[in-house]
Amino acid sequence: MKQLISIIIPTINEGAMIGNTLAAVAGVAGVETIVVDGNSVDNTKEIAATRGARIIASERGRAVQMNRGAAAARGEILLFLHGDCLLPEGFVDQIHNALAAPHTAAGAFRLAIDAPNLSLRILEQLVYCRSQFLQMVYGDQALFLTAQMFHTLGGFPEQPLMEDFEFVRQLRRRGRIAVLDQTVTTSARRWQRLGLIRTTVINQLIVAAYLLGVDTGRLANWYRNAGENRIKNDRSARL
Repeated sequence: MKQLISIIIPTINEGAMIGNTLAAVAGVAGVETIVVDGNSVDNTKEIAATRGARIIASERGRAVQMNRGAAAARGEILLFLHGDCLLPEGFVDQIHNALAAPHTAAGAFRLAIDAPNLSLRILEQLVYCRSQFLQMVYGDQALFLTAQMFHTLGGFPEQPLMEDFEFVRQLRRRGRIAVLDQTVTTSARRWQRLGLIRTTVINQLIVAAYLLGVDTGRLANWYRNAGENRIKNDRSARL
C-alpha cells in the first residue's frame, strides 16, 4: 500500500487561484489536501471547502502556515504547494518513485510559468539548470519529502522570508534533491506585476543579502516595498 501524501497549501487571499489549484488534485487517490489560511478576507476558505480541502486557520507567515499544516497532516509524505500552482497528472506515482531512489532527501518538479512569453521560457530553463546542478529548488516548484525527514529537520525556519531557501540548504546536507521532468505550472502574475528583469534582479539581490547575513525582517520589508513602489509608479504613469 502506498504512503499517503499530504498536500499543504498556505494561503492568503488566493480566491482567484485556489479553485484551479485544488481542481488539479480533486479525486486523486492517496492524497489529502490541507489549506492553511492566514486570515484571508476574500473567499479563499469558502472555495477551498467546496473543493474538499481541510481548512486550518493560522497566523500569517508562509513558514508558520506550512509548519501548522505539517503538524496536522496524516500523510507519511508532505508536499508543499503554493496556492497558484497546478500539479501535473500522475504526480502521486512520480513522487513515490522519486523518494524511493537511494540517497534522495526530497524532490521537486520542473517549473513552468503560465504565460506565452519567450523570456519566461528562457527563465524556466535557467531555473531548471539551477535546480539540477546547484540542487536549489524554491517553493513554487512543489517541494516534497517524507514527514520523518521534515520533522527531523525541525520544519521550516519561522522567518519572514527565505524560509524555503534555508530549508532546502539543510536538505542538501541530508542527500540528493530529485528534480522531476514533469512540470508544476505556476501563475505568471508576479513577473507580470513587476516585470521579468526587475523581479529577477530583486530576487537575486535578496538571496545575496541573505547569504551576507542581512536580517530577514529587513529583507521582507525591502521585498514588499519593491513591489509597492512599482505598483505606485504604474498608477502614476497612467494618470
